[in-house]
Amino acid sequence: MADQLTQLAKHTVIVADTGDVEAIRKLQPTDATTNPSLLFQAVQNPAFETYLDEAIQWSNTQKGDQIENIMDRLSVNIGAEIAKLVPGVVSTEVDARLSFDAEAAIAKGRHLIALYKEKGVEKERILIKLASTWEGIKAAEVLEKEGIHCNMTLLFSMAQATACANAKATLISPFVGRILDWYVANTSTKTYAPDQDPGVQSVTEIYNYYKAIGSKTVVMGASFRNKGEILALAGCDKLTISPSLLNELKSSTEEITVKLSPDNAKSSDIKERVLTEAQFRWEMNEDQMATEKLSDGIRKFAADSIKLEAIIKKKLAEKTQ
Repeated sequence: MADQLTQLAKHTVIVADTGDVEAIRKLQPTDATTNPSLLFQAVQNPAFETYLDEAIQWSNTQKGDQIENIMDRLSVNIGAEIAKLVPGVVSTEVDARLSFDAEAAIAKGRHLIALYKEKGVEKERILIKLASTWEGIKAAEVLEKEGIHCNMTLLFSMAQATACANAKATLISPFVGRILDWYVANTSTKTYAPDQDPGVQSVTEIYNYYKAIGSKTVVMGASFRNKGEILALAGCDKLTISPSLLNELKSSTEEITVKLSPDNAKSSDIKERVLTEAQFRWEMNEDQMATEKLSDGIRKFAADSIKLEAIIKKKLAEKTQ
């Protein structure tokens, strides 16, 4: 029997949830995705020093805010290196501090794609990651019409998933583990069987809705806490998995069972919905978990961006001494 990672890859596209180039080289996923937290971890590794040094050197030839320029170039440097190692797409995140500014998010998405083009990476290989706020979803709608593909992240609810389908986003990343975290912290139930896991149930509901209405938006489960959550979503379009859990799957030869399939979903009588901004905001307001996890996720990604900026400022100060 093949290992579980090989078995899973026959039914689901495997995406590496890491900015670690060496881990990607070893695990050979189809796609890869990064975020500010992963980039912050990556730049603390001496192996990534050349990417940061190049970004600093490049920034000296640019106009505008130097720190912002370095952050953008660093993201693209690492993303371009990852693009050499995966046959599919690489996701690069827009600064979480732009999550409530659609115009700024649109401009940043365009800028990142232009930087990738300078590095020889075409826009078809890149997904621009945006938080699934109303403004982020509206930014994605504009970018998608321009042929810039988007990955909608920090997604915790059917309201967000519905609005992303309305916007014709290329891909959504519903966060399985963070949903579980909320229920463990806020209810009396502290452990869940994989098929009862609230994060797994959320992604299953979204997947079935998308397939039933014929949406072309790809569902990519993300933020896993354990292997059981991953296997409970076998058959999902894509799953983005950390290196530690990828290794865990690779070390087991237990047989897996496909849980999700388009055919099963299409047999339901689910009807498509189109949400107005007022409906979206009301449904998010009524979903305490989604509201809290979205705002918490934005704060955490923003905090890691600020930490990354501090590392860059320290590096710049060292160079001027």
